[in-house]
Amino acid sequence: MPRAKAVSAKCYDFDSDNNETKVDFPRMMQIVKDGGYQGYVGIEYEGERMSERDGIVACKSLLERLV
Repeated sequence: MPRAKAVSAKCYDFDSDNNETKVDFPRMMQIVKDGGYQGYVGIEYEGERMSERDGIVACKSLLERLV
């Protein structure tokens, strides 16, 4: 992480509490924080249950909650 130039969060699906079901985002974001990364986090949605826009908004909401 000390040399990371960018971080990307890719979401696939969410449960009823808006937690990602395929990736352990609390663990991943803790690694990013512990590594001292302070840059932007790109957001992607690759799921099928919601629109791309809604998936990105849900992923952003999850990340904001974890940071």
